[in-house]
Amino acid sequence: MFTNLAKLMQTLSSAPDPALTMAVTVLVILLALTGFGLWTAFGPKAAKLTDPWDDHDD
Repeated sequence: MFTNLAKLMQTLSSAPDPALTMAVTVLVILLALTGFGLWTAFGPKAAKLTDPWDDHDD
């Protein structure tokens, strides 16, 4: 029982794989930017957005 617990604690305290850390970091940044874009496009301030193509009709 205690040997398994010691192995578990050692595994949890070891440094994570750098590739996994980078992958998770990129994923979190991508999700944050996607969420920000959706919030900007469809959130409460979306009614104030104007279409620049409609502003410059020729």
